[in-house]
Amino acid sequence: MGAADPSGDRQNVVHRVRHALRHPGHIAYHRAVTEDDTDRGPEAAAGYDPSRENWTQPGRMQFDYLLAHGLRPEHHVLEIGCGNLRAGRLLIDHLDTGHYYGIDISPAILLAAQGTLVREGLQAKLPHLTLVGDLTFGFLPEGHFDVVHAHSVFSHSPRQVVEQCLAHVGRILAPGGHFDFTFNRTEGREHQVPYEDFSYRTRTLTTIAARHGLKVRFMDDWERLPHRQSKIRVTLMSDRARTVGP
Repeated sequence: MGAADPSGDRQNVVHRVRHALRHPGHIAYHRAVTEDDTDRGPEAAAGYDPSRENWTQPGRMQFDYLLAHGLRPEHHVLEIGCGNLRAGRLLIDHLDTGHYYGIDISPAILLAAQGTLVREGLQAKLPHLTLVGDLTFGFLPEGHFDVVHAHSVFSHSPRQVVEQCLAHVGRILAPGGHFDFTFNRTEGREHQVPYEDFSYRTRTLTTIAARHGLKVRFMDDWERLPHRQSKIRVTLMSDRARTVGP
């Protein structure tokens, strides 16, 4: 395989601007970019350098972290922005049959996820892969998920999408369940690269979560791992039931 074309690099300014002009709107833009990345190959579809190692390592890190925090086969897991199952393939293999739900805004990446299932021989685990247009979770049952997980989703989401997710995720959390998400953390002025990278203060996310009946825990142990984002865990303020993990 030859060198990647710089004009197809998602970090290339010209590339981003062209997509923003052709596909106005946050979801339309990211669908278009993901489709282009998927065309470059399954590893590039996740937004990392197009190598197998750079595709597998972040997924393994996410999975190992959840495992260390008490993830068990009987838990029900929802992965927001599941992509082509970089972490999902490991979660699907670990969980009981039918206990994994993956959602994404891109039809192309979900087709790529089906290819991952075939390559990994995971068809018998019957995972659920669903296309969505928002993060209201209206089609999912109340109180169902022990773990909701979103890696590198809020880092590409404007505030209204973050607010929408936090406004609705509590309804689908099981007693004692939690929602883990990563974000680009800043303690200075919040900023964004249009359509692409968003940075938030921890206080901002805590305030939004509290407004929707969620309590926040900043995950200090995640900071020791090799990555570029911080992680927050939210749970229901009114939850007095068992907890999932420590």
